[in-house]
Amino acid sequence: MNKYSKYIAEILGTLLVVFIGAGAICAADSVKMVDAQGVPVWAITVFGLVIVAVVYATSYISGSHINPAITISYWATGRMYAGTAAYYIMSQMLGAVMAAYFLSLLFPDAVSTVFLGTCTLGEGVGSWKAASIECLATFLFVFTIFATAVDKRTSKLLAGVAIGFVYLFGVSISTTFSGGALNPVRVFGPAVISGHFDYHYVWWLGPVIGAIAAGFLYGKVFKRKSEDYKLSLSK
Repeated sequence: MNKYSKYIAEILGTLLVVFIGAGAICAADSVKMVDAQGVPVWAITVFGLVIVAVVYATSYISGSHINPAITISYWATGRMYAGTAAYYIMSQMLGAVMAAYFLSLLFPDAVSTVFLGTCTLGEGVGSWKAASIECLATFLFVFTIFATAVDKRTSKLLAGVAIGFVYLFGVSISTTFSGGALNPVRVFGPAVISGHFDYHYVWWLGPVIGAIAAGFLYGKVFKRKSEDYKLSLSK
């Protein structure tokens, strides 16, 4: 396999997640289905379904991170070299920006109405409360990844389904507070193209802290023997 394959997979995987996920919000806005009550359920559901698809499509190539918080968690817990992690994150950021650019061509009005599907704080919700919600939801999401896709003792057959459903759950419970990102580049890409960076740190700080905490907790509490739980360092 080409040494650049994993980075290309991260670009394409992230592009697909942001394009379809944020695109659902743009599409809902174009038919006036986004209002003061928030994003319709079907648009939220799209995120979970696309995660399932991308996990199965790219996991054998790059591990299907498609999320800087996951990559940083891998690096912080010794599962990935710093250089590889940096290239992963740059690939994810590039894919997200590309997706947002394509969305701006398809939904030009969404640039100013819903900021191309980027996340915003809920009405009356402070930035630290939103970051805390993102942290908790991402913790549950990444913990599931370690339990189903990383741990060598578990079956990988339904890992993508479990990850997708937990992501859908996390987005559902957090969307009214923080927009339900659980992924920094899910907000970064649309923000770059729309120019909307209000409280942007919320969607980096919360998910990254939650992901790191999940990685350390799973490794410390549920790791039994090195031969049972082999760390996958990517060069």
